[in-house]
Amino acid sequence: MTVRTKPRNPLDNPPVPVQVKLAAAWTSFMFLYIYVDYFHLYKPGTVNNILAGVVFEFDISPTLLTMMLASVAIPALMVMLSMTLPARVNRATNLVVASLYIPYSAINAVGESWDWAPFYGLSIGTEVLLLAFILRSAWTWPRTPAPQPVDVSVGR
Repeated sequence: MTVRTKPRNPLDNPPVPVQVKLAAAWTSFMFLYIYVDYFHLYKPGTVNNILAGVVFEFDISPTLLTMMLASVAIPALMVMLSMTLPARVNRATNLVVASLYIPYSAINAVGESWDWAPFYGLSIGTEVLLLAFILRSAWTWPRTPAPQPVDVSVGR
């Protein structure tokens, strides 16, 4: 617990628990993730390909849509898991999932032309920055010292 030794400033920032930071970062990641996919629909030819049953050179199928749903569901679940998992499991889960999503985010730019570099650079760059924040927050999770056993034996 932090003890305040100076008077409280009206703009003072109280300490934010790491779980809240993680949940906020995953929420931001989710908004960005969804909007990048949404704005991608404005790319010429995208809607025509979807109407023709193709997404990113893959035929639209139940398997493809299930994989796409899973790729969105995992970060969405991380919002809730970051607030509810015990600290040790929470830390490990955030480190693993954020580490896996960095290369997954970068794959979005594979095969794209340089004309779209600003769009993919900004979207992937921002996603990676959010994931780096998650990794840093989880990696530097504050530790409390283990309680020391108290000797309750009576001396003779």
